[in-house]
Amino acid sequence: MLDTNQVRKLIEERSNHDMNDPKIYEYWDRITELLSINVIETINYLNSCSEKEIYWISEIFEDISAKVSSIDYIECLKKLDKKYPNLMLSKDIKIAEEWM
Repeated sequence: MLDTNQVRKLIEERSNHDMNDPKIYEYWDRITELLSINVIETINYLNSCSEKEIYWISEIFEDISAKVSSIDYIECLKKLDKKYPNLMLSKDIKIAEEWM
């Protein structure tokens, strides 16, 4: 079962690090690992995420895509793009499709 509290905690911790901090890769790896275990649970979780959470997760859309290789996951990302148009996720989603 997806530990959404753990994912949220990792996102919060990640958000406190600068983009140039090498430690962010550890967060990316841990979040990717958690969100790649069960694609259905991941989709359900993503659908419940806030705009801020999606913003931070979008950094690793392609990593998750490479691991889950799911059309349903990509469709979920497209819906999130419509739900949160200010995030401009289209480019990230295109890359995620290519990594699938």
